[in-house]
Formats: sequence, structure tokens, C-alpha cells
Amino acid sequence: MTGAAERIERLTGQAVRELRAAGSQHRWTHYRVVLADGQTAFAKVAGADLGGLFEAEARGLRWIGVPEVLGWDEATLVVSWVPAGRADAAAADRFGRELARMHRAGAPSFGAPWPGFIASLFLPNDDLAAPAAPAGRDPWPDWYTARRVLPYLRLAVDGGTLNSADAGLIESAAARAADLAGPAEPPSRIHGDCWAGNVVWSGGSGWLIDPAAHGGHRETDLAMLALFGAPHLDRILGSYAQEWPLAPGWRQRVPLHQLHPLLVHVCLFGAAYREEALAAARAVLAA
Repeated sequence: MTGAAERIERLTGQAVRELRAAGSQHRWTHYRVVLADGQTAFAKVAGADLGGLFEAEARGLRWIGVPEVLGWDEATLVVSWVPAGRADAAAADRFGRELARMHRAGAPSFGAPWPGFIASLFLPNDDLAAPAAPAGRDPWPDWYTARRVLPYLRLAVDGGTLNSADAGLIESAAARAADLAGPAEPPSRIHGDCWAGNVVWSGGSGWLIDPAAHGGHRETDLAMLALFGAPHLDRILGSYAQEWPLAPGWRQRVPLHQLHPLLVHVCLFGAAYREEALAAARAVLAA
């Protein structure tokens, strides 16, 4: 029996009937697993302790509600298998409504009570470290700038992918967050890494996987769906708005919400995303 199977058995309390490699990502291998009771599961197995990464993902999945978490430890995560289906118009309509309901479930604050990760990068989730907003001012722009934009800007500059002029442009854009954020809203329960690849179409809807879940602004998830072209995006947005209307001007705020994921991509994948990040900053400044 492989070490991966032994870990999965320990975490699920069931014997592994079948184990098939299903690719890899970052620092771990993916497996399709059939357990003794016939249930099919999906496992991520790393070769070493990932410092809380899988714990953050497991907590996030349990918080947003899907898929079912079957077990985790410092180097393993096991969840229920979601069979891939079709992304048709009806599924997009249903997904938009369900996403709005998840957002509306809310969060006690911006951030989360666990240390976060987005992909393989640390995600600051603490609320108290963000600069305190003046009385009567929406706290989200300051929190977003301090905990989502600037940490990855510094990482990209320190890694040599962005230069000082790039940093100045993005800092100027981030400084406009309070002016452009729109009406204040309470924290929403968001996925946090809601690009199209993290939506599995199955059973007539979209299932969210690989979350960087936290209390944030709901427009952030929608902006990320737009960033890399989710299928039937107009249907998703339309049914979302029917369930929970968006504040006026939300389309003009999309580049502001895309600054964070684009900087994450610069940090993960290098200069290939530099121009997109700078273009988003310019769009914020032009708004």
C-alpha cells in the first residue's frame, strides 16, 4: 500500500479500494479514490507539511458548504468527488442564485479566523492588523488595500517581477479604493479565488472548489469570474442580481477587485501577468 493510501485511510476511517493519480498542482499530487463503502473521493497529497495550507482549504470548504470534507492533515486533504458535467445556461442560472445566497450568508468580519492561503501563497486573514477606518467610513477599502493588494505587491517587487514604477502605479490605484468602492456593505461570505477553473459544473449547477474563503466584498468573487472568462457569465450575473441586486456602478469597480488576483498571478507565474496587473491599475486610476 502506498503512503498516500495509508494517509487517506487514516483520515477517512475506511480502507482504500482504488487509488488513481489524477494530475498534480503546486506541491501536491491529486488522486481519485474509491473507499470501502463505494464512495468516490478526491485527495490532495503532498510530500511534506504545507504549514496549514490544507487546513485553511478544509475550513474554507466547510464554511462555504461544498464539497464535503472527509478529512485532512498537514499534508493531505480528502473531499467528496464532484463528477464533471456541463456548463449550460440553466446550470449558470442556478449557480448565480446559489452564489448570491452564499454571499448573503455573511461573515462576522473581513478576513477569517484561520490563517489563509491562495494557491500556494499565504493569505493574510486577520482583521485587526488592517488600518482602522475613520468613524463612519466603510472599512473594506482599507482592509482590502492592506491585506489583499499591498502584501502581493511587495512580494512581486521583492521577487523582481515588478519594478518601482510599477509599484508606484499600483499603489496609486489602491489609494483610490475608498473613493471607488461604492456603497458600504457588510462582509460577505466569499470564495476568494473564484476564477472559472475553480467552478466544477455538475448536477445542474456550479460547485466551488479550492477556496481561499473569507469575509470579503461580494463583488470580488464576481470580478474574478470575469477575469478568466467563466462560461455563461451573463447568465450567472443576471440570476445573481435577481437573487441579490448589485449596487449601481459595480461594473466600473471590476478592475479594483481584480488587482488582488492579478498580483497573486504575478507572484505565482511571473512577468506573464505583469501587463494585466498594470492595465487593471490604470483602469482604476481612469475611473
